[in-house]
Amino acid sequence: MSRALALLASAAALFAGPALAQGAAKPDLAKAQSLAGQVCAACHGADGNSAAPANPKIAGQFPEYLFKQLVNFKPQGGKKAERENAVMSGMVANLSEADMKNLSAYYAGQKLKPAAAGDKELAALGQKLWRGGNVAAGVPACAGCHGPNGAGIPAQFPRLAGQYAEYVAAQLKAFKEGGRANDPSGMMRGVAAKMSEREIKAVAEYAAGLR
Repeated sequence: MSRALALLASAAALFAGPALAQGAAKPDLAKAQSLAGQVCAACHGADGNSAAPANPKIAGQFPEYLFKQLVNFKPQGGKKAERENAVMSGMVANLSEADMKNLSAYYAGQKLKPAAAGDKELAALGQKLWRGGNVAAGVPACAGCHGPNGAGIPAQFPRLAGQYAEYVAAQLKAFKEGGRANDPSGMMRGVAAKMSEREIKAVAEYAAGLR
């Protein structure tokens, strides 16, 4: 138990990645809104409420998490990007650090229009996994990091409540198969690796209906 808590604490400390420094310059939200309309709106919507399940809703997400993802999509120091995605790589290519901080703050300030669960049976299984995990398989409860209502923990673990089920499932599958590897200490890869395909879909379905 102590080892598990230590791992959680370590991951929590690292999850935000490059931090939005305290006391940094106030975000330029007007500039961010203009940039969002030019660069981000086509996929994520001008207000961060994507119309397509393949693209995540980013309205109301924690700015630290959004900033980390933008940084991870961008190759650093001659190395490949921590989070590989051909579309997002192109989108962030010409963004400065200030641009990414501005956009993160802008979208964090938008109001989420949540998705909804569509499969009651899957959502019921997802609720059990979210609250209690799967002890036999070694899958911890999602609520431990993302909160009982999916609100997440600022600067540590992202908000998942109201996110598209299709997107959440796709990310869990990517973690499981190693296609996504920008989780500190391999935390999400370790969790997803122990989940069945049905469990992944169930958790995703339940998250979509959380408020």
